[in-house]
Amino acid sequence: MGVAIALVILVVGSVIFHLVSPWWWTPIATNWVFMDDMISLTFWITGVVYVVILLFVAYCVYKFQFREDRVAAYEPENNKLEIGLTVLTSLGVAALLAPGLFVWFQFVTVPDEATEIEVVGQQWYWSYRLPGLDGKLGTADNRLISEDNILGINPDDPYGQDDLIIDADDLHLAIGKPVKMLLRSVDVLHDYYVPEFRAKMDMVPGMITYFWIEPTRTGTFDVLCAELCGVGHGFMRGTVLIDSNEDYALWLNEQVTFAEVSTKNSKEIAGLAAP
Repeated sequence: MGVAIALVILVVGSVIFHLVSPWWWTPIATNWVFMDDMISLTFWITGVVYVVILLFVAYCVYKFQFREDRVAAYEPENNKLEIGLTVLTSLGVAALLAPGLFVWFQFVTVPDEATEIEVVGQQWYWSYRLPGLDGKLGTADNRLISEDNILGINPDDPYGQDDLIIDADDLHLAIGKPVKMLLRSVDVLHDYYVPEFRAKMDMVPGMITYFWIEPTRTGTFDVLCAELCGVGHGFMRGTVLIDSNEDYALWLNEQVTFAEVSTKNSKEIAGLAAP
């Protein structure tokens, strides 16, 4: 009886904690409310299973407790029970997977009007590259990274000359404008994560991963690395600011292009080499 009561108390306490505890998400700032819906759906499905199983165990502990006049029944097989449990388990797994596949399809299907922005992660800070007036990012390669070319942009690609370079600084995005975030790692595994965006993705060396978002409210949001990437992992933070279209245009005009950075570096090198 004590064990059965303890199990019931555990169930009731878990449900109350879930309903009244302040663990819920921070307010969302992009179009990915589907992520919140998926988490809620997962909690409902797993929560119902959790409650049913524990209450069933509590019932069995009480109903079939030991008595001297009771003999245990030996039943090594029960095909009807096994088939029923298999069907119920399959339905539960399908209920968890099917909506997730639907959301994932939306997550990786980028709108045609989305602007591409590259996120470059390295131990232990974030850098960014935005398209210039041509609206297209130039090619890049980690093997081209040097002190004069911090993001490894291909200097022979004309599309890269007007790319805007944001080195270890804040990123600004315009509200209501879809953005495709291209993710590239310079050294080890990283994971670009902004909790309010509900969008995150691993950054794998040698690969370009991506996701897309559409900001829905202005504000300042923290960028975290959600993949253990070394001793400085906890300090790999940044900031993304969602601006009005007017403020975003002003910020954009203040940024420097790859060509301007290259010219500046060339002049500095020439100045150092001069007698």
